[in-house]
Amino acid sequence: MVLAFMLGTSRHSVLGMATTTITSPILAVPTRAPEDAVAYFSANLAFQTDVSDVRAALDLDEPGFALVDSRGQVAWAQGHIPGAIHLPTAEIPTRAHALLDPGVPVVTYCWGPGCDGAAKAALALARLGFRVKEMRGGIEYWIREGLAVETTEGLTQRPADPLTAPVNAVACDC
Repeated sequence: MVLAFMLGTSRHSVLGMATTTITSPILAVPTRAPEDAVAYFSANLAFQTDVSDVRAALDLDEPGFALVDSRGQVAWAQGHIPGAIHLPTAEIPTRAHALLDPGVPVVTYCWGPGCDGAAKAALALARLGFRVKEMRGGIEYWIREGLAVETTEGLTQRPADPLTAPVNAVACDC
């Protein structure tokens, strides 16, 4: 039996040999039309940003957004992005308007890609009328990219993880 990887699954005969076509796991759900992809990826980028873009913006005189750490007090003290505002998700309904300007977009972050805390915080802020994005990767990828965090002892920085961030480069160039 000859196996071929093609879109679709079927059985047929070629020169008397049975052939089974196996669906690629990638194409088991077919791709969409380019205009659908444009809509999807445009919406995705409207609601999310990444560590590299946040860092580049924070390096500007005016980044154009407020950065919110939505984790609890212990996590905040353990280490947070310099310049971030500490606003745990549970406190957003009562404290957001006192800490944030409704005319300034907000970027939220939490622990990392395995945590949906930043999305929950973004949703809570959006419900209050704030324009908001979530920072993909959270504090985990901030640290893995070798960027400084502020702790109770001051700024601390670890080397970049060479499997997740460019070594000896300012940005990933993507």
